[in-house]
Amino acid sequence: MTPPDYYIGLPQWSHPAWHDTLFAGQQGLSELKGYSNCFNTVEGNTTFYGLPSPEAVERWRAESGNQFRFSFKFPGEISHKRALSGVDELLLDFLKRLAPLEHKLGMLWLQLPAAFSPQHLPALAHFLALLPAGFSYAVEVRHPEFFGSGPADRQLTELLAANGVNRVSFDTRSLFSHPSSDPVTQEAFKAKPRLPLRPVATAGAPMLRFISPLDRSLAEQELGFWVQCVTKWIGQGRKPWLFFHTPDNAEAPLLAKRFVELLGEGYRGLVDWPEPKLVQTGLF
Repeated sequence: MTPPDYYIGLPQWSHPAWHDTLFAGQQGLSELKGYSNCFNTVEGNTTFYGLPSPEAVERWRAESGNQFRFSFKFPGEISHKRALSGVDELLLDFLKRLAPLEHKLGMLWLQLPAAFSPQHLPALAHFLALLPAGFSYAVEVRHPEFFGSGPADRQLTELLAANGVNRVSFDTRSLFSHPSSDPVTQEAFKAKPRLPLRPVATAGAPMLRFISPLDRSLAEQELGFWVQCVTKWIGQGRKPWLFFHTPDNAEAPLLAKRFVELLGEGYRGLVDWPEPKLVQTGLF
C-alpha cells in the first residue's frame, strides 16, 4: 500500500453526534473501526490522564485498520506534575504499555503547560535525549516567550530541529476572532490557549491542531492558510499530521472534510468514500 501524503484526524474517535454523519452506513462496526474507515489517525488525549489497560490497547489494535495510526499525548504526570524531571521510569511505562500497537503508533506528542518557560529548556533537552528512535515526536509549548522572534523561540526551534522533533502549531485564531456567549464556546475560551501562531516545521512531520468556532464556516480563511502550508510541506517531502476540533467536536468531522475539499485532489491516499460516510484522506 502506498503511504499517505499526510495524516488527518480528530481529537477522539467517538461522539454521540457522529452517528448521523461519520458512522451512518457503518452499522455493526465498533466506533473505532468506523472511525478508522474514514480517518487515518486520532489525537489520543486520554493518555494524558492515565495509561490505558493492556486489554484496551489490544482491543484498539484489533479494531483499527492496518494503515491507521494512534497519536498519543504523553501523560500529564510527565509534562505537568513533574515538569520532565525524574520521569525516566514513567516514560518507559508509557512506551511499554503502548508497544503492542507496534506500527500503529503514529505521532507521540508532548504538551507543556504555560508555566514551562525558557529557563526549563535544559529539562526538555534531557527528556528528548531519552526518547527512543523509530517514532515521530512533537512538542507543544504555551509560554508566551516561545512565540515570536526572540531568543527563546530560536533556542526552542534549534533544540527541536537538532533532535528531529516536530513543533505543534495550535491554531485558535478563528475561535477567538468570533466570540460568542454560548456555554460551549465560553468553555473553549477557558480551555484553549490564545497565543500567536508559529507554523514552523522543525522536522519531517509538522503537526497542526486546529479549532474553529461552533459555526465552522467562520474558519474558511484560516483553513485556506493551512492548505497553503500543508501543500508547501508536502512539496518539501514532509508528512503533516492534522487534527481538527470544534468547541464541542460535534461537527469536527465536517470541519476536517472541508479542509480535504479545499486541499483538493492529487495527493496519495485521498479516497472518495460513498455517502453517507464522510470523505477523508490517507487510508487504503
